[in-house]
Amino acid sequence: MEYVGYAWLGLVVACVIIEALTVSLTTIWFAVGALVAWLVYLTGPDIQAQIVVFLLVSIVCLIFTRPIAMKKFKVGRFKTNAESLIGRSFKVESTIDNINNTGTVKVNGQIWSARSLDDQVIEKDEIVVVRNIVGVKLIVERK
Repeated sequence: MEYVGYAWLGLVVACVIIEALTVSLTTIWFAVGALVAWLVYLTGPDIQAQIVVFLLVSIVCLIFTRPIAMKKFKVGRFKTNAESLIGRSFKVESTIDNINNTGTVKVNGQIWSARSLDDQVIEKDEIVVVRNIVGVKLIVERK
């Protein structure tokens, strides 16, 4: 059983490499568990104790620290290009009239369908702020 220590260190390295490639904040906790199990190995307990420590530390880290880390690092949540338009101001290209289902806004050289947030008619060349996106329509209000 002299290779058990190397196995724990190999597992640490493998988990860190997988985490670096995926950035999912999942395997890093098993790397922590393997590192603690390696430290337990150095103190002499048998393999069963090391496995129990590995599993306990990994599961506790996964359950209690992963949600905190996910919020802190904002993993898995990226704004789309469309979402980045929310809060920005643009010029009305054609009159926005919800009743007639018409209106467009020019966004970075592209024409987007637009609707008024409060059902008011917004005339051409007015400046509007994007408040939401529903499907492929910008929901806007006067600036």
